Amino acid sequence: MGGAAAPEDEARDPGLQPERTRLAWRRTTLSCTVVAVLAIKLAFMDGTTAAGLTGLALSALLWIGFLAVAHRRIRSLDTARPRVLSVRGAVLAAGCTVALAVCGAALIW
Repeated sequence: MGGAAAPEDEARDPGLQPERTRLAWRRTTLSCTVVAVLAIKLAFMDGTTAAGLTGLALSALLWIGFLAVAHRRIRSLDTARPRVLSVRGAVLAAGCTVALAVCGAALIW
């Protein structure tokens, strides 16, 4: 019926949505950095132990993994038609976040 164009044919006007998403990724990266810094402080608070250094190393590795995912996503949002976040990227970001929270909890106890 009518001459409606297919969605892929229409010019996309994303408005401010990519910018909001980019800012959300930056806020999340900042939060993750704060957690990593607090883990460093906590690891050295009661002296250096093997468990503390292991937690610190794991926290640093998770932080770097999350930074890589976030940086890749932020860069992909700079295009006119940003790609959808891949399942792999979403699982990796969520996994790093949860694992970093677990490492933080383990350092507390």
